[in-house]
Amino acid sequence: MLALFDLDGTITRHDTLAAYLAGFLRQHPGRVWRLPQALPALTGFALGRIGHGELKSAWLRAVLAGRTREELEAWTAVFVPKLIRRGLFADAVAAADAHREAGDTLVLMSASPDIYVPAVGRALGFVRTLCTGVEWDGSRLTGRLATPNLRGPEKARYVQALRLEYPGLPIVAYANAASDLDHLALADRAALVNGSARARREAVRRGMASLTWR
Repeated sequence: MLALFDLDGTITRHDTLAAYLAGFLRQHPGRVWRLPQALPALTGFALGRIGHGELKSAWLRAVLAGRTREELEAWTAVFVPKLIRRGLFADAVAAADAHREAGDTLVLMSASPDIYVPAVGRALGFVRTLCTGVEWDGSRLTGRLATPNLRGPEKARYVQALRLEYPGLPIVAYANAASDLDHLALADRAALVNGSARARREAVRRGMASLTWR
């Protein structure tokens, strides 16, 4: 069986990208002056003129653009252990452990960037990690996205690709957001985890389980 887990809000208690960027700024307070660069994108997002991917790229450019792989790998090496110690739902970890013990293939699928998500996947024992790619100019981060934002329809496309890659294997999927419902619907068994009231109603309408993980 393939066991697909979303990251933010499903395994983790909070948004990981916001925590990653905030932690980096605490270590490098001189970059706080760059934050206003993201305000036009924030306004555009609030007005519905740009999407989640463009907003994500704006924050990455404001906080991390120009930093080297070595610098970000060093921060990731600090960030991930802290996240594992304090930022996870115990029920999510238990569910992943149960799937691993059953011999299932664990796949982490997240819209968060590949600066740190693969390290989270390795720390939690996932076999595969699928996430949003970021662009580098040599050894320095540009902050632009190198792949489509792995959210909504992109997650559904990845589930379809996994079907082809692992023919015959049933898929169970866990995710938390209303935007995840379409890819959850492609699984043989799916659960909405800690969803909003609206998302829970829609999950029930589609015949999905609705779980609360703590």
